[in-house]
Amino acid sequence: MKQLVLASSNPGKLREFETLLAPLGIEVVPQSRLGVPDADEPHPTFVENALAKARNASGHARLPALADDSGICVAALGGEPGVHSARFAGDPRSDERNNARLVELLSGEADRSAHYYCVVVLVRHAADPEPLIAEGRWHGEVADTPRGGGGFGYDPYFHVPELGLRAAELDPQTKNAISHRGKALRRLLALLREEE
Repeated sequence: MKQLVLASSNPGKLREFETLLAPLGIEVVPQSRLGVPDADEPHPTFVENALAKARNASGHARLPALADDSGICVAALGGEPGVHSARFAGDPRSDERNNARLVELLSGEADRSAHYYCVVVLVRHAADPEPLIAEGRWHGEVADTPRGGGGFGYDPYFHVPELGLRAAELDPQTKNAISHRGKALRRLLALLREEE
């Protein structure tokens, strides 16, 4: 597999996947470059949404497709925003408004524990009956104030206790080594190697 379509138009995700897949010689083409429309994500679980996105991208592009669905799950909020992370504060999507809503909901809450969750799905073709599926979790806490200029989404507020830093303060190499997306993708690559 030398080329695949990424079922996302998110520039942050594209950078992370390009970095993680480049050593394998796999070119990642964003679906927007191929004119693939965004898939609906009506499902209540990350895996169902990721599979829908992968099948949609593969069907339109006629290429293998990689999709992820990810979000932040906060213990005190019963796992929310979860699959609603990107639109937590409504449409249009806004990292700034999503973060403001999250911090507001956690005001005065003692339990700030949270984790990022990511599921990655790879389909070889749109009707692939055996999609490869891998997941990863990254545990941390939600902080009240932002720090750092890297990353995207909730990263400025996602505190990593063992490092004493926010996700947005990590260099890409460190982040990819410990993040939910990095873990999920490494597990996916292990599944791919098993097929050889």
